[in-house]
Amino acid sequence: QAQLVESGGGLVQPGGSLRLSCAASGFSFSRYTMGWFRQAPGKEREFVAHITWSDGGTYYADSVKGRCTISSDDAKNTVYLQMNSLKPEDTAVYYCAASTYLSSYLEKTYDYWGQGTRVTVSS
Repeated sequence: QAQLVESGGGLVQPGGSLRLSCAASGFSFSRYTMGWFRQAPGKEREFVAHITWSDGGTYYADSVKGRCTISSDDAKNTVYLQMNSLKPEDTAVYYCAASTYLSSYLEKTYDYWGQGTRVTVSS
């Protein structure tokens, strides 16, 4: 049974930083591209970033380029999202997901999803 568990969300002031974690189990972590998505209140879920299973290459949505870094630790079966210079518009529930596609920002290509962790950026 595949499982993804996000953690690290919380309340942070604008300009602040936090690191989200996603612990994976029940599937071959090193053979899946791992992605982060987010859903703001009243909005559709949107792509944030992914890290490619084949070579660790990364890809980011324009909205977070230069402010976020996705990384993974295969030994811990964990993927991270380091978020800096946070803005109120970053407020959302953040989800991690796993895909067999090498590179994709389409929700339908991701097989497994976590329950989400809430990030609130506010003063």
